[in-house]
Amino acid sequence: MLTSAMVQEGIEIAVSGLTKRFGPVHAVSDMTFDVRPGRVTGFLGPNGAGKTTTLRCVLGLVEPTSGSATIGGRAYRDLEDPIGTVGAALEAASFHPGRSARNHLRVMARAARVPQSRVGAVLDLVALQADADRRVGGYSLGMRQRLGLAAALLADPPVLVLDEPANGLDPAGIAWLRDFLRDLAADGRTVLISSHVLSEVQQTVDDVLIIAQGRLVREGSLADLEDPASRGVLVRSPEPVKLREALRSASITESGSVDGLVRVVGVTPAQVGSAAFAHGVELHELYAEASDLERTFLELTTEGAL
Repeated sequence: MLTSAMVQEGIEIAVSGLTKRFGPVHAVSDMTFDVRPGRVTGFLGPNGAGKTTTLRCVLGLVEPTSGSATIGGRAYRDLEDPIGTVGAALEAASFHPGRSARNHLRVMARAARVPQSRVGAVLDLVALQADADRRVGGYSLGMRQRLGLAAALLADPPVLVLDEPANGLDPAGIAWLRDFLRDLAADGRTVLISSHVLSEVQQTVDDVLIIAQGRLVREGSLADLEDPASRGVLVRSPEPVKLREALRSASITESGSVDGLVRVVGVTPAQVGSAAFAHGVELHELYAEASDLERTFLELTTEGAL
């Protein structure tokens, strides 16, 4: 696993003014963001938004037109130990179909001068040990995703860059991946994952980067993604008339009802509870609505919002 020094210091990904043009096409325009260690960061955007191009610039696979992308303050090509610093999985199908998963990893380990003992270790980590000697050509997409993750972890790097890692996984696999990525971040690693499957990301990431048409349109923690003022508070009481009177007297405006619960916006559950308590109203339920990441994502990435 990671050394204590790596865990303590962490390695940050920093993108500054990154621009990439392919002829007349601006794939990425003036992108600036940081990805912090010890957290899972979701890189979100619709297909064609520029996610993969940005990741390829970070990994030195594409030369930016302008701007920079660094890992621990250095461009990927300048890292002293690139394989031991960054693990990446950008393509789930890039395996020889006639080779077993174990042999694929053995070849990679030999080329990277990684101890062969790591092969069994990473196969265990991604739960592929039972299928390790099967030919990869017979693997499902989800199994190839796990193999790609095993390859990324082969040198035990402190930075992980994963492009659509949940693609092809069944619900059980997605749940496994969610816990796995969070464990990696808890170990002090910097974890950057791209995705357009928002319901999966919402349960996995700590921080969010949203891009559209090659531009960064929102960044921050998942909790801050949605404007709290737009999130509703739901409350149920066996005395609905008294509840509404209590809310009106506290200048809290009802905005409708959901399954028999009164819904209000622009206030916290604590404010609603205080108003009810002040008027002696019994409450049976009181909670804030969950953040609607999909609604926020669509608002930010539709063409009219840019």
